[in-house]
Amino acid sequence: MSPRLRSALSLIAIVLVVSGASQAWRAWSGDRVGQQIAAAAAPGDILMIASDTCPFCAKTRAYFGEHGVVFSECSIERDEACAARFRAHMSPGTPLLLVRGQPQVGFDPQRVAKALGAS
Repeated sequence: MSPRLRSALSLIAIVLVVSGASQAWRAWSGDRVGQQIAAAAAPGDILMIASDTCPFCAKTRAYFGEHGVVFSECSIERDEACAARFRAHMSPGTPLLLVRGQPQVGFDPQRVAKALGAS
């Protein structure tokens, strides 16, 4: 095997190891934050204003479900009061999370944990 090929294979191996470690870290960190959110959230603390066609809403819903986070949800397409609330916040998109009344556009587990005092 040529030194050049050996070098390339070594570099590929390093990239794969680093990538795998990075993915494992993100998964562990996400689980830890999810557990913190679940422990800190009480009924009524989190309201997700969602759209039926929003893929980010579906991901947020799945994350909360996976971690046992208590939250409420309303749909801007099916609930006029929800749509009015969404418009009142002038949100550029969904999901719009109201965490203890504090609006958060989009879903960031760290930001939700911080708003709940869990981080």
